[in-house]
Amino acid sequence: MANFNKVFLMGNLTKDPELRYTPQGTAVVNLRLAVNRRFRTKTQEFKDETCFITVVAWSKQAEVCNQYLQKGRPVFVEGRLQSRSWEDAAGQKRTTIEVVAERVQFLGSAPAKGEARVSEEPVLQETTEHEWLEEREGEPNEA
Repeated sequence: MANFNKVFLMGNLTKDPELRYTPQGTAVVNLRLAVNRRFRTKTQEFKDETCFITVVAWSKQAEVCNQYLQKGRPVFVEGRLQSRSWEDAAGQKRTTIEVVAERVQFLGSAPAKGEARVSEEPVLQETTEHEWLEEREGEPNEA
């Protein structure tokens, strides 16, 4: 049987990007995305539903996302689903599903000249994959 794992999402960032580096120097960024859906109930009332998703981008794409994206900015993401499991401090097995970005397209108008997000000195930490996963253990998959 054939397998296919492809995700297309369009939504707004709920937080500024969170950039980190692996010990090997590879950039990794977490993007928290809110995707809205509007539908009609059986009584014909409109109802809005929001799904909060973590998107992970790597390498140069991670650095570009960190440089130009900020909370509230609309994006289009093409990627794949990835499931991770770990054991928390209390010994409970935890699992999350996130999207690994293959392409991130910035939507909306670009910031005016000189408005690109620039921090005085970027706070970048070197984190091992194990520390990165442990740090994210207690985080729900929503903003």
